[in-house]
Amino acid sequence: MSLEDRIRRLIETAGPLPVSDYMAMCLFDPADGYYTTREPFGEGGDFITAPEISQMFGEMVGAWLVHAWRALGRPAPFALVEMGPGRGTLMRDIIRTARIDPSFLAAAQIHLVETSERLRGVQAEKLVPHAVEWHGELSTLPALPMLFVANELFDAVPVRQFEQMPDGWRERRVGLDTDSNLAIVPGLPVSDPSLLPAGAGAAPEGAVFEYAPAREAIAATLGERLVAHGGAALVIDYGHLHSGFADTLQALRGHRFVSVLEEPGSADLTSHVDFESLARAAESAGATALPPMTQGDFLLSLGLAQRAGALGHGKDEKTQAEIRAAAERLAGTGKAEMGGLFKVLCLTGAPLALPPFA
Repeated sequence: MSLEDRIRRLIETAGPLPVSDYMAMCLFDPADGYYTTREPFGEGGDFITAPEISQMFGEMVGAWLVHAWRALGRPAPFALVEMGPGRGTLMRDIIRTARIDPSFLAAAQIHLVETSERLRGVQAEKLVPHAVEWHGELSTLPALPMLFVANELFDAVPVRQFEQMPDGWRERRVGLDTDSNLAIVPGLPVSDPSLLPAGAGAAPEGAVFEYAPAREAIAATLGERLVAHGGAALVIDYGHLHSGFADTLQALRGHRFVSVLEEPGSADLTSHVDFESLARAAESAGATALPPMTQGDFLLSLGLAQRAGALGHGKDEKTQAEIRAAAERLAGTGKAEMGGLFKVLCLTGAPLALPPFA
C-alpha cells in the first residue's frame, strides 16, 4: 500500500491530519518517507545545497569556526558538531579549511547528528580518515564546549499552520475533498491564543501563520547546551528574520516546485524558517542570539569574493566563469540566488563578539 493510500485511510479513520503530522509522514515514514528512501541532493536529486554548489561555502564556514574557537579561548577538547549533515560535504570542507590551525583539528572531536543509516554510510566514506561519532539526537552529545553547524536543517522540521477564517483562527489540516483527493481543510478553532503571534486578531481573512514547536525545541536545547558547556552555533537556512504571516509550505521534486499534496513521500516538503522564533527559543534557555544576517552578507564579510579570485587565479576562462557563477549563486540577491533568501543566525553560550555578527 502506498504512503498516499495509508494517509487517506488514516484520515478516513481518525479525521483530517494536522499539517505537521502530514509533513512528518511524507518526510520520515520508515517505509516510504522522502528522506528514508531517496537521494535528494545534487543535480540528479531534487535540490542542491550550498556546500554542493561550491567548496567556497564550506571554506567560509570553516574559517569562521576557527575564528570562533579562538575567541572562545581555544577549548580542548571540544565537540565539532553538524546536525543534518547530508552527504558530509560541508564537514569535509570545514575540516580541510581548518588545517590553517592544526591545533583546532587536534582539539576537535567530530560529531554528526544524523538519523538516516543510509546517509551515515555516505558521510563515513566522505570523511575518511577522520574519526566520527554519530548521534540520533542532541541529548547524546558529549558534555564539552561545542561548535555547532546546521545548514538547511530547520526548513524540513514539520510546521503547524493556522489560518484566519471568517469565524476566527483555525488550524489547517490535510483531509479529503468530495472526490476523496487529499486537500487542505480547516480544522477546529484555535483554543490557545498563545500559539498565535501578537497582532493575530487584526490579521486579514486568509492570513496564514506557521508555528514549528519542534524547531523551537531544537533551538532551546542548543541554547541549554551552549550555556552549560560553552561554545557557539551557526544556523543557516532560508527564511525570514522576523515573525509574520505567510503560507511558505512548499514541495520540490527534480528541482521543480510541485503541489505539497501530490504523491506524498516523493518530494521534499519544507517551509521558511522563522529566525526570530529560533532566537527567542535559544534565549529562553539562557543563550545569546546575535543579530541574524543574510547569507550574502555573511559570506562576503568573510572574504568570499577574495577566495573566488584566488581559486580562479591561473585557471582557464571557463573555470573562472564557473567559480564566479558559484560565488554569485551563494551570495547574490537575485531570484535564483541564495544570498538574500538564506539567513544566518549565531548563538553563543555567553555574550561574545563574533564578526561578522558584531
